[in-house]
Amino acid sequence: MGARSKARKRALDVLFEADQRGLNVTQALEARIADPGVATPLPEYAIQLVTGVVDHWQEIEAAMTAHSQGWTIARMPAVDRAALRLATWEILFNDDVPAAVAIDQAVDLVTDLSTDESPGFVNGVLGAIAASADRTSNHGASDVPLEGGAGDPLD
Repeated sequence: MGARSKARKRALDVLFEADQRGLNVTQALEARIADPGVATPLPEYAIQLVTGVVDHWQEIEAAMTAHSQGWTIARMPAVDRAALRLATWEILFNDDVPAAVAIDQAVDLVTDLSTDESPGFVNGVLGAIAASADRTSNHGASDVPLEGGAGDPLD
């Protein structure tokens, strides 16, 4: 497993922990940085991922909501939510990572950690987000509403 793959897994751990324990994501990240426990310190890219998700929470939630047809974010398995948030940030806000790589990595994470249906679901949602982002960059008009995202990382 490459360094960025490991960082994605560690970032997913932080988002998952915050979600399951009802914690503020930023505080969960700060706690994990201060005391990584038995694990090695968080990689810089894991910190960048979690911080990016927090900084763009509303846009990410809006994109996930717009493209997860028939599923509310609250109904998704927690691991899927975390993987979708990370990959959506990479697709929409990190020009260093091709969308196909972000999608592949998220699918790998949910394949190992979530339900049997999760890989197909995550692939479909992220593929739609990537296609929408591509149309937006090519045509200047977004399919994704920027208001009305579900949840708040700072609750």
